[in-house]
Amino acid sequence: MVKLPRTKSISTPYSVNKLTAAEAARRIARGQLTSEALVAACLERIAARERDVQAWAYLDADLALKQARRLDCEKPRGPLHGIPFGIKDMIDTADMPTEYNSPIYCGHQPKWDAACVAQLRQAGCVILGKTVTTEFANKHPPRTCNPHQLVHTPGGSSSGSAAAVADHMVPLALGTQTGGSIIRPAAYCGTVGYKPSFNTINRAGLKFMSESLDTIGIIARTVEDAALSLQVLSGRIAPDFTKPHTGIARVGVCRTPRWQDGDGPTHAAIERVASLLATAGARISDFELPAGSERLFDEHAKIACYESARALAWEYLNHPDQISTSLRPQIEEGWQLPRQAYDAARALTRDCRRNLADQMRAYDFLLTPSAPGEAPDNLNTTGSSVFNRVWTLLGVPCVTLACGAGPHGLPLGVQLIGRFDADDELLAWAHWIEQKLM
Repeated sequence: MVKLPRTKSISTPYSVNKLTAAEAARRIARGQLTSEALVAACLERIAARERDVQAWAYLDADLALKQARRLDCEKPRGPLHGIPFGIKDMIDTADMPTEYNSPIYCGHQPKWDAACVAQLRQAGCVILGKTVTTEFANKHPPRTCNPHQLVHTPGGSSSGSAAAVADHMVPLALGTQTGGSIIRPAAYCGTVGYKPSFNTINRAGLKFMSESLDTIGIIARTVEDAALSLQVLSGRIAPDFTKPHTGIARVGVCRTPRWQDGDGPTHAAIERVASLLATAGARISDFELPAGSERLFDEHAKIACYESARALAWEYLNHPDQISTSLRPQIEEGWQLPRQAYDAARALTRDCRRNLADQMRAYDFLLTPSAPGEAPDNLNTTGSSVFNRVWTLLGVPCVTLACGAGPHGLPLGVQLIGRFDADDELLAWAHWIEQKLM
């Protein structure tokens, strides 16, 4: 249910829904802004734009405002107290339906919050609503449009989360990534996308598609907002962004064996950022993925298909006709895949993870494309994950930053890859680059 809100305008001298989450939280803590005013501004934006963008799977304006008013009566519980979040509709919520964009689960109401949702509430955040996902976070296109140009895809599967943040409907949203489902839509919509190291954010209450790949992450407007969200959700202390970043960055430019799949503007964006960082004093060198890694581009599909078939075993057995024609063949392929092929793909992945960790000791981060180009002008696709899925398979942290525009004027992104479990270091470097791209 998405009932477009009718809220009374709360007088503010600017559109507070356009504030970054960090700045809004600081103003709330100082008594210069209320959570109610921020939520009301977000709801007004949704009322104005949702019919076009269609980012929300469920929205209850009264419930959101009720949460905000209660929080305004409390002392700040955390660094994002009073800040509203969108929650991808693959993640359980106790007071809102969770439908996974599948008719099988129409009206499904969990009795509990997912761990990450409960942590947000505990930290004083407002759960604004559920954002649209592709069917079971797979490839079947949702109804959501790219807010920059409505005939273009917002990407997927975290389609609604990226579109809602990009369109100033909400400052922060949770997404999930199995292949490129955070990084790609964030790049297409011009936001910051952050996929943490595997299992950094607790996954209890997430509808698994692939137990060895699915990762909960964040779509935000700034790196600082993403870092504060990670602090709330993992306990990792965010870097101090008030201090200038010191040290000489050791940057590897990783074009990957699929470089030819990127278009000219994407190639130019990577080279432009590399040149910018070199001018700022960074040491730039080419980076080649470990031997055997070129096979991971295809091995990812084996692992994802094998695990997804089993994750959706009940749905496939009991409701096969309610599974889309784009997802059903993938499930059937997963059932036909021999266990030996699945185990071989996992063994190769483990070897490449170890080799990548050894190589990364000489680098602070890698620079690589976020997507092959700007968002396609086709709502029947969510785009290609070719520049994302290997990094998801390897479990390393990824951040995408907006970097210029493509030939249709839509955002382009560049992707930063960090060392496994060194997310705070990657976010610090990402903030450093973000300041230079502004």
